[in-house]
Amino acid sequence: MDYVAQLSSLVMNNLQYVLLGMTIMILLALVVFVSINMKLAKMNKRYRTMMQGMEGQNLETLLISHIEDVKKVVHKVDDLSVVCRRLEGISKECIQKVALVRFNAFEDVGSDLSFAIAILDSHNNGIVISSIYGRNEFRTYAKPVVSGDSSYLLTEEEKQALTQAMKK
Repeated sequence: MDYVAQLSSLVMNNLQYVLLGMTIMILLALVVFVSINMKLAKMNKRYRTMMQGMEGQNLETLLISHIEDVKKVVHKVDDLSVVCRRLEGISKECIQKVALVRFNAFEDVGSDLSFAIAILDSHNNGIVISSIYGRNEFRTYAKPVVSGDSSYLLTEEEKQALTQAMKK
């Protein structure tokens, strides 16, 4: 108890200094409080501005709208992927490889007027067309090609056209 009495006596003898110290601490606390309230007011203003969004919509409505748009776009992309795969399948069956070999079929005809053309799809299926030009006659032959080979006998020029086409 003697300790409490001494402390009480010390505070009473220096009361003006104790009150001055407490006043300074209260003023510092007030400055910190005002500063925090000003920062909070700025943050609230920015938050309200952000929540306003575009054209008066709040941010939540705007985000939900964008999420719905993204879902629609994903659905369209899925549809386009299906169409793209279908078109890729179709395109493999289309003409993709063509090669032409011109040649002179007869000694007495110049200018390489005869030709062999190979027309193939991506699986090397298609046709080889030969045209033989002579002074008195003109003939055209068509031979089917399956997997890069024909069941008919091919001339050297037809083989050359087929080989060139398959390399493409």
